[in-house]
Amino acid sequence: MRRCRLPRLHCALCGLLPLRARRGLLALPRMHAAGTFFRMSLFETKAKILPEAVDAIDDVLLELGVEGWSLLQDVIIRRAWLVGIFPSAAEAQARWAELRPLLSAAGIALAGEPEVRALADQDWRDSYKAHFKASRFGRLHWVPVWEREKFQLGTGEVVIWLDPGLAFGTGNHETTRLCCERLVTLAEQAGDRVAGLRVIDAGCGSGILALSAAKLGFQRVEGFDNDPEAVRVSEENAALNDLTGSVRFFTGDLVSGLAGQQANVLLANIQADVLMRFVRELTTAVAPGGALVLSGILAIELERVREVFTAAVPAWTVQSRVMGEWSDLALTKPV
Repeated sequence: MRRCRLPRLHCALCGLLPLRARRGLLALPRMHAAGTFFRMSLFETKAKILPEAVDAIDDVLLELGVEGWSLLQDVIIRRAWLVGIFPSAAEAQARWAELRPLLSAAGIALAGEPEVRALADQDWRDSYKAHFKASRFGRLHWVPVWEREKFQLGTGEVVIWLDPGLAFGTGNHETTRLCCERLVTLAEQAGDRVAGLRVIDAGCGSGILALSAAKLGFQRVEGFDNDPEAVRVSEENAALNDLTGSVRFFTGDLVSGLAGQQANVLLANIQADVLMRFVRELTTAVAPGGALVLSGILAIELERVREVFTAAVPAWTVQSRVMGEWSDLALTKPV
């Protein structure tokens, strides 16, 4: 997908991803029917990359329209990989031979040569289970779908099932975790009022934050993205979690998606320059007493984003946190 000139919305699931869901997601063949996954001969090309090179590589893949590759990033242990899945070893090697000079031309150093290995005689998803771990946010759990049979929920706890076959990713990027922790706290603070509060996820990506809000008891939840594919994937993920119809997903940008809207909780996991450019649209869409949760902000950008928003809404209370290289900003509008 080429870079679009519209507001570049964020993949709420996996990280700072303008208009696409690439990092942390797997570009795997969608070979399934009625929930049955076929065994097939595939070849994986997997190269270790420096975590700090993820953004630059992602930009190369996007700007040059390079398809067939995915970026896996575990921000907890600070490791990252560039992965491609191809139908033959020859194609795997040929595609790497095409990609490597493009990365070199962009000044991107690699951590080593890739490994090419056959994935035959096994379910293709099994090779990726190591990259998908369960996470917990208070009473909310994000759990890989293959753990469904053995996973035990405690009293009052809820779960979102993650399926990499549906491009649902790992959910472990700091920006996503920051937003989710804020969302859980807001649900706890609302108590019995939670069902009547409205949540809007601006730039919903694959829908994990909006669906999490529904699981936490918010009954008026919407999510939008300016990529129709993100909306389609969000709806598939809603079905996976028995939430079809519980969350309204639609295509829109920060102008059309927020026009005439007011939310009690507005989530915007979007890169910092876009947040600052659309400060009026974002702040106007928050109801009195409501919260605006911003992320996708590098820690080094936090003070600048804070300055822009506090200048626009000086009476609002502001909190922020830093997690690794990333940060969030939570603003509360006076009643």
